[in-house]
Amino acid sequence: MRLEGRKAIVTGAAKGMGAAITTTLAREGADVVLAARDTAPLDEVAEEVRALGRDAFVVGCDVTSEAEVRAMVARALEVFGGRIDILVNVAGVTGPIETPVQDIDVADFDHVVAANERGTFLPIKYVVPTMIRQRGGKIVNIGGTSGLRGYAMRTAYSASKWAVRGITRTVALELGPHNINVNAVCPGIVDGPRMQKLCEEKARLRGWSVDEVYDEYVQDMALKRVTTAEDVANAVLFMASDESRQITGQHIAIDGGWDV
Repeated sequence: MRLEGRKAIVTGAAKGMGAAITTTLAREGADVVLAARDTAPLDEVAEEVRALGRDAFVVGCDVTSEAEVRAMVARALEVFGGRIDILVNVAGVTGPIETPVQDIDVADFDHVVAANERGTFLPIKYVVPTMIRQRGGKIVNIGGTSGLRGYAMRTAYSASKWAVRGITRTVALELGPHNINVNAVCPGIVDGPRMQKLCEEKARLRGWSVDEVYDEYVQDMALKRVTTAEDVANAVLFMASDESRQITGQHIAIDGGWDV
């Protein structure tokens, strides 16, 4: 197994990509701290991890709260015997959909920035001292292909995902001398509840059917198929494993060719 004995934290581990990433890391040998604001869904994912023969620890954490992130990392160090090998920052929000920039509420914009930017920064801030001390680690941030190109009517979300890339590249430069890899996995639209909600909201605002919105996404992709949570999890696994030892400060788009 590629991650045998490794100790990992996954934020936003309760649903969709986060759940798939968590179980994929566990399947390859990692013990996992699962963090999210809503802990009830985490319990089910944690049971899946334990069924794979790995340790799982559920921690309630709002990644925008410095105090809660500090406590979450402290708990991980406690249960992992002072070691953290992998951090995967999945937690985030989508923000306003189909909304022109002039119509975006300032509070909504600030909420997206806090969740997606601050929520990436804080776990890194509190995990890094341990990784420096142990002379190694893997940090994988979940960005998005809306952070690789402009995304009309999604200013807040696109801006936040561009910021995740900036965090990734800058922190990679700082941590490279300590043998710590920092990379971003950038999904496009991913099949699941979040995509369904997005399609439904776009359909409502446009007066389209949900199928028409879905097909618009598909036709924009070179491969003409929608990304799955497992596609994203497999890319994260690669970035978290020794196979990516010489890759840092980079992003990989998992989007079926939407950004081509």
